[in-house]
Amino acid sequence: MSVVHLTERSPQVSGAEMVAALVPPPQFDDATFETYRADAAYPSQQDAKDLLISFSRGGAPAERGGLFRRAKRAPEMKPGVYLDGGFGVGKTHLLASIYHAMPARRKYFGSFIEYTALVGALGYQKTVELFRGADLLCIDEFELDDPGDTMVMTRLLGELVPTGTKLAATSNTPPNALGEGRFAAQDFLREIHAMSASFETLRIDGTDYRQRAIDGHAIALDDGAYAQAVTDAAAAGTASDDDFAGLIRHLATVHPSRYIRLIEGVDAIGMRDVVQLDDQSAALRFVAFVDRAYDAQIPVHASGLPLDEVFAPEMLGGGYRKKYLRAISRLNALTHS
Repeated sequence: MSVVHLTERSPQVSGAEMVAALVPPPQFDDATFETYRADAAYPSQQDAKDLLISFSRGGAPAERGGLFRRAKRAPEMKPGVYLDGGFGVGKTHLLASIYHAMPARRKYFGSFIEYTALVGALGYQKTVELFRGADLLCIDEFELDDPGDTMVMTRLLGELVPTGTKLAATSNTPPNALGEGRFAAQDFLREIHAMSASFETLRIDGTDYRQRAIDGHAIALDDGAYAQAVTDAAAAGTASDDDFAGLIRHLATVHPSRYIRLIEGVDAIGMRDVVQLDDQSAALRFVAFVDRAYDAQIPVHASGLPLDEVFAPEMLGGGYRKKYLRAISRLNALTHS
């Protein structure tokens, strides 16, 4: 029963702890194909569900409804499935369903940033040794924001796939378009194409399910309502209370892989005096923070600018547009929690 300040926390995470955390987020602990509610208005959702059930049971992804390229019979079939679609169509739910359904002895589930952070913590070769022999790697929010990440992930997957590791990934961007608008993608086409060759791409259409039950805008509280919300949250558990600008500065001092520890034990997140972000690096760090808060399903209370307006208009038109829109969708949901 207390109020804490995230700006006073500087969490440390060991390599062993990072590996232990490679499981689906708590909200997907019980995710199954049966609990995935396909929208009848978008047949690709049911098609994806059916095909992924087969994949999880060891069957080869097969062409159906034009969604997959024709898969060859084992051992020539591609070892991975890549779920491409907009945010809020249930891709992470399906990814977690694959994880839970596949009868694998060794399997891992993590966000793209968690895998690259693990390489940074353990070193590339130790990471390869760790994952070698794994039955399944699930990679959520697959993005290539810089050439270094491109090289790390293509090399890592390139070493694991020949040893029998199956892959399942989600992204808002088709694998042959990763990196577009962010760096000189033409300089890395060979690496990008080599990685995409490991996957059968499955397009999932649909509308953002998080917006179906709310009015589409984040809730912004006045000062009095904000103070009361934090007080009420602290009375029921542990609430954080930070000036937004101070929190943004603090995020720059903490590696994104540690953001989950930054909010550990917090039952509600409070951010005072939200302002619009116009610095790309700060905005992307905030996106990573929002992703971890959403994974943990922690309600957000905020004053100042509504959080669905936190990213400057020019950012929403740039190469990271989909990341920002996903974060807005998640912020809207968390302020309504």
